Amino acid sequence: MPKKKIEVLEEVKKQYVRMALETNKMSSTAKGAGISTETLRKWMRTYEDEVRDEMEVEGTEALTPQTSRKELEKKYDHAMKLLGEKELEVAMLRELLKKNKSPY
Repeated sequence: MPKKKIEVLEEVKKQYVRMALETNKMSSTAKGAGISTETLRKWMRTYEDEVRDEMEVEGTEALTPQTSRKELEKKYDHAMKLLGEKELEVAMLRELLKKNKSPY
């Protein structure tokens, strides 16, 4: 009798595969999930292509073992720039709300 896949469990497996790809830390991801590294490797073989495709559509990159410190610093700087822009937007919106606050 073939195994019936449960959709919710498949999504959880894909999330752990994604975490392993994003962090490039298989053993700590497996440990956090409470599974063996071999089980995570099996999930990787099953779902890696699909998860990478989803990440590509979202614009998220997986870390590779060869990711250099310089590349990581570049990604960090970009993320900090985006965060700074968002914080500036929030500050500007708060100022507008203060100015437009009616006495009613």
